[in-house]
Amino acid sequence: MKLRKQVIGTIVCHLLLYVAGVSGHIVLIVVTNKCPFTIWPATAPNTGHPMIANGGFCLKSEQSSQINTPWDWSGRIWARTGCNFKEDSGDNNITNNPTWRPACQTGDCDGSLECNGLIGKPPATLVELTFQTDKNQPSFYDISLVDGYNLPVSVIAGRSPKCAIRGCLRDIKEICPLELQVNDGRGNVVACKSACLAFDWDGFCCRNEYGSPEKCRPSLYSTVFKSACPSYVSYAYDSPSPLVSCLVKELYITFCPAGWGHSLQRYVSNLLH
Repeated sequence: MKLRKQVIGTIVCHLLLYVAGVSGHIVLIVVTNKCPFTIWPATAPNTGHPMIANGGFCLKSEQSSQINTPWDWSGRIWARTGCNFKEDSGDNNITNNPTWRPACQTGDCDGSLECNGLIGKPPATLVELTFQTDKNQPSFYDISLVDGYNLPVSVIAGRSPKCAIRGCLRDIKEICPLELQVNDGRGNVVACKSACLAFDWDGFCCRNEYGSPEKCRPSLYSTVFKSACPSYVSYAYDSPSPLVSCLVKELYITFCPAGWGHSLQRYVSNLLH
């Protein structure tokens, strides 16, 4: 009986150590704003995953913010621009917009600073992440323009160039076709819709009879996106897949990254130093 208790105690001890080790494993996401203006990054988990960073926060130019993320998290991160959240005159805290009117020109989530799991209103450039349950297995991430574009962004894990998704060679807003443009009401283009978002046609959205790689082909519009941002997903069946698979312990997401058009080696060096 005594030996049995010792064995059970040993097993329980190992289980507790295992659980503690698993629960203690996180992925550190560092979000940096290199844009010459304030942005409001937002996060939305996929079904079954927790909210991170309270769903959204403010990030002034040249500022960074760290997010401790569960080791098996899956979801998306994007940046909102041109936001004007209502301020409480009593304590000057930013609060939810009670009228539910958009607070941001791009990427808005029902006028709230903290998106609370809501997906932002497109168009917005999306960083899509899927971390693996086994930390020794590679995670997956990409940058998607399937819902359109508002800002360039880069993603890198570790120091390997193959784990880097570069920023854009050109700002898509500068070459966005007129029929895809989103304006701020003063003639400034603040975002560029995808063809699917703009026209809601199955051929652009890769659905129904076009719901396969063989039937859904690049369009003139997705080609514009691809020429400016060759490392991004330009439409649903973009090929070869821009999806990156790398071991991830720390992930660096930079909006408006420096080094557009530079060699990848120099770009990665600039990003890490």
